[in-house]
Amino acid sequence: MLDRRMRFCEREEFIIKLVLEIRHDHPTMSCRAMYYKLRPTKVGRDKFERLCGELGLLSERKKSPYRTTDSSGVIRFNNLLENVILTDLDQAYSSDITYFDIGNRYYYITFVLDCFSRRILGYSVSRQLTTEQTTLAALKMAVQTRGSIPRGVIFHSDGGGQYYDKNFLNFTAGHQMKNSMCEMAYENGKAERINGIIKNNYLKFYSIKNYDGLVKNVDRAVALYNTEKPHKALKYLSPLEFEKQHLILKQQTEPKMIESLEANPDFWGIEPQKI
Repeated sequence: MLDRRMRFCEREEFIIKLVLEIRHDHPTMSCRAMYYKLRPTKVGRDKFERLCGELGLLSERKKSPYRTTDSSGVIRFNNLLENVILTDLDQAYSSDITYFDIGNRYYYITFVLDCFSRRILGYSVSRQLTTEQTTLAALKMAVQTRGSIPRGVIFHSDGGGQYYDKNFLNFTAGHQMKNSMCEMAYENGKAERINGIIKNNYLKFYSIKNYDGLVKNVDRAVALYNTEKPHKALKYLSPLEFEKQHLILKQQTEPKMIESLEANPDFWGIEPQKI
């Protein structure tokens, strides 16, 4: 019963997140129109409209920071990125799910990025909001992109049910990741910005007519973003260029104790022996 209630609350709050995002782009869209575009699973039209009414979303909302969690007894992970200064790759990943409108249908795009380099490591395009099609697929791609990841990588997200699903948590635990969740949307700002960049700087300028076209053009947009888009925070390098320069600098500054001692045999008093 508790698990069912948790899943229900998580489903509701993710719908709220999407409705707020849609209202930002389409201030006058009715709740009924949003329902038929979102086609949320296991939530009927009347329940959807009642939920919008309870939240004051039947009319245009005022812009304000919004919560991505509620207080309905759903357990959340602590925000492990609060006041943390990142210094290297693979210390923290961030993720978010957004929507994309094609005709009379919304599809869903999930991104996973490295918080230090802003590189999109994994992503998925899906017709449904299932964990397997969204967060799990994107994270699996991210791990595959890296080849291997160190222990203790922080995985940061909002409180959406796809990030709390049992299969998703089994995957993060299997890779010894630390789950982290925000309470306010701006606390997942890097991932939120990626949504806007890919949609508004790339996808909206492409002629996308169907789901297959969306998949193809998300591939295209992510490749351009990772390899060519300069970031002020990255000293105007693209994410991939920044990662390459960071790794070169890191190799140059790592202490080479054995080489230093071999270069100064007097330190030992005798010639060091190689093993």
